[in-house]
Amino acid sequence: MAEPPGANYDETKVPSYTLPDPLVLASGEVVRDAATWRERRRPEILRLFEEHVYGRSPERPRPPQFSVFEREPNALDGQATRKQIDVRLGSGTLHLLVYLPRGNGQHPLFLGLNFGGNHTLHPDPSIRLPTSWVAADEGAVNNRADGKTRGADAEAWPVETLLARGYGLATAYYGDLEPDHASGFADGVRARFGPGASGTLGASDWGALSAWAFGLRAILDVLEADPDVDATRVALIGHSRLGKTALWAGAQDERFALVISNESGEGGAALARRRFGETVAAITRRFPHWFCPRFAGYADRESDLPVDQHLLLALIAPRPLYVGSAEEDRWADPRGEFLSALAAEPAYRLLGQGGLGVTEMPPPDHPVGATIGYHVRRGPHAVKAYDWERYLAFADRHLSRAKPD
Repeated sequence: MAEPPGANYDETKVPSYTLPDPLVLASGEVVRDAATWRERRRPEILRLFEEHVYGRSPERPRPPQFSVFEREPNALDGQATRKQIDVRLGSGTLHLLVYLPRGNGQHPLFLGLNFGGNHTLHPDPSIRLPTSWVAADEGAVNNRADGKTRGADAEAWPVETLLARGYGLATAYYGDLEPDHASGFADGVRARFGPGASGTLGASDWGALSAWAFGLRAILDVLEADPDVDATRVALIGHSRLGKTALWAGAQDERFALVISNESGEGGAALARRRFGETVAAITRRFPHWFCPRFAGYADRESDLPVDQHLLLALIAPRPLYVGSAEEDRWADPRGEFLSALAAEPAYRLLGQGGLGVTEMPPPDHPVGATIGYHVRRGPHAVKAYDWERYLAFADRHLSRAKPD
């Protein structure tokens, strides 16, 4: 998507700013122990993001209703077990695709939403096409998917590589949860579960990012019921707007064992107060439906926000977190993503974990980090093989029962 004119890409024009301290309560009291973080500061930060950025999500149905449409134990020429599962969310259905390595036992896996439909991940002809609205820039004709886009996004989802490393993959089309346009709420989970079913949203009612995160959490409920999946070792991954979604879902739900943000930028991993690349004004002008209505009021006044994105990253602690950037993706502010990860470190240290291990942003293609990982890759806004190499190595290190070949 083309960037609008007028964005700041000059570091000398980044305004002075002060970040909210992860370890200071709104009352001014310093957080000195894990109990205070867990019982007081963490819930406080979550509420602030609900009230000012993403909106409040309702309780999801638990246990969710689902049915296995297909279980094929010899998929991909015998490399995998393929499952296609229908998950009922109110009056709608989310179509979940799962690939698992062959063999007995419970498998760790990566979970992420996709942009164009499950069929875009792999040329496997058995993957069903989505029946919900699909954007024209995803290859849809009259906003409906067809077989011509089968496997079109395979580079971003290296299924065979994951399987060979001992990981499964679970994915669903984000449009099954809510179509990604301003009136998409009418055909999504926000209309089914409210508030906002009429289209009238209160200042802190949930936006589309929260709707998509709602679905990720429901998928994890389904995976917990699958005897072939180790639901304690699910790595949540997302790119771009779905990277924002992954961070918010991972912050809300501590069952996700590891969280990966790939070039999530404004409203994701990047610091809003830097006003570099995409800003609150730019994102809420183009995509107001992603956030709660109150967030747009912080356009050009980011320093008045009671949170910034380093606090979102801190909510992942003490679980492993990886932030990936791309050198040419200035719109997503790679430096702002690095600085955000760095500023989340105090929460990790308080909980006995390491952070990035560096204080200066590394050069391209030089990954850093311990419990917080970071790299900036050469190239554009995308998910590339280099990114997956880093994410798999990070998962091998932290999801320790998963052994690479």
